Order: sequence, then C-alpha cells, then structure tokens
Amino acid sequence: MRIIRFLSDDGRVCRGAAGPGEPVKARPIEGDLFGEYSVSDTEITVARLLPPLEPPNIYALGLNYRRHAEETGIPCPGIPLVFIKATTSVIGPGEAIVLPAAGPGEVDYEGELALVIGRAAKNVPEERAMEHVFGFTCANDVSARDWQNRLQMKQWARGKSFDTFCPIGPWIVTADEIPDPGNLRITTHINGAAFQDSSTADMIFNVPRIVSDLSRSITLLPGTLILTGTPEGVGFTRRPPVFLKAGDLVEVAVEGIGTLSNLVVNE
Repeated sequence: MRIIRFLSDDGRVCRGAAGPGEPVKARPIEGDLFGEYSVSDTEITVARLLPPLEPPNIYALGLNYRRHAEETGIPCPGIPLVFIKATTSVIGPGEAIVLPAAGPGEVDYEGELALVIGRAAKNVPEERAMEHVFGFTCANDVSARDWQNRLQMKQWARGKSFDTFCPIGPWIVTADEIPDPGNLRITTHINGAAFQDSSTADMIFNVPRIVSDLSRSITLLPGTLILTGTPEGVGFTRRPPVFLKAGDLVEVAVEGIGTLSNLVVNE
C-alpha cells in the first residue's frame, strides 16, 4: 500500500491510501497507522502532499555504502555509525530546501532510502527485525559540510539538522511491497543531471542489521524514521566540489517507491 499524508481541498490534514501515479484522490485512513486502522472506500481530493510522517525521532547512518566510504577516504565502519537529526528538519515533497544564512556555502545532498518503524523495537534479533519495519520512503540527508566537519570540531547533528534539511516522501510504501530493500536502485539528480546512481546492494549494514543494532541501545518507537546512508557521488567529494545553490531542483528516487523533488532557495 502507498500511504500519503496530505492537505484535503477543504483544509484538513489527512492520511490516505493512494493509487499509482501522482495522487489527486486518496482513500482516508482512520485510526492508528501503527496499530489498528481502517481505509475508507470513499475517495477525497488531494490538494497538496505533506511529509508522509511526523516522526518522534530521526536516526541516520553515516558511511553505510562501501563506495561512499571509499570516495571519502575513510575506512568502512565495523558497526553502524549513527547520528541524530532534529525532527524540525523534516519537510515534504515540493517544499523548499533553505540554504541557511548561518552557513549557505557548503550545503550538500545525500539521497537515501529511509525506513519507518511500525512496532516498538528493543533488543530485536536480526532475523526478527523486519517484523518491526512498517515501510519505506525516500529521503535527502541535506548537510552543511562546513558545520558538520570544520566549525568548532565535528558538529554532525548541527550540520545535518538545520530547518528543511530532512526532505522525505513523497509517500510511504509498506514493507510488504518492498520484498528486498537490499537490492533497490537509488539516484539523485540535480537540475536533471545524475549525481548519484547506485544500489542499496552496496550497503555495508543492511536494513535488518540496522534495526537490530540500533535497538540494542535505543528503544525504536513506532513512527521512528531511520535514514540508511547515502551512496557515492555526494558533492563534497567531487573535484571541484559541488554544493547546492538557490534555484537547484533536487530529485531523489528509490526503486519501488518514487521520486522526492525539492527546490533550493536562500534564507
């Protein structure tokens, strides 16, 4: 099932089940998305897509693709490298990525597969981890590299948590429709040109390992969003470096899910 969160034509914020293609109609979902819910037989008009999720927490992985680790010159980690993004950084499809006045010059893109936790997870064995995954969406782990890597030592959480630095969407595809999250093509285009083109098969730690490992130290609540890392091709490793600028259109696509599009603007 493809689940959207949207503004209806009468101004209500709704969740709904949408068919293929760009959603213009959806069947409203009533109840707890991560518990008991029902899907209406009646369709209503979708005025605007919203972020498909309001997560209680956002965790993200660094250096989780082999070729991305190679391009940075950093050895592959032996365990998942985890950091936190602020929930206030979330935006949805079609919303603008804002280059912050406090650090506009080295803002980078990172196309990613993101997973959504459906059942609370604590000390979950790897072989049971997928039972706790509700679904998947596209994400862009937007990063101010100067804040992340140089200003006052390392500031990963700050460099990756500016407002608008976590675009997600355009919808959630439930896990039953993604039989193998470890073999999905993932791309990032800027103004139509390909900058990232890889596969989740290049992940160092796959989805079950990520969920299991994080659950050993953190209780993963329903609705928690986990960004699983970015493949090679990010801007700061290029020569010369490529950073986002006002007017750019960034499109992150994940096979079996869809395309997340966001325009870049100045603050």
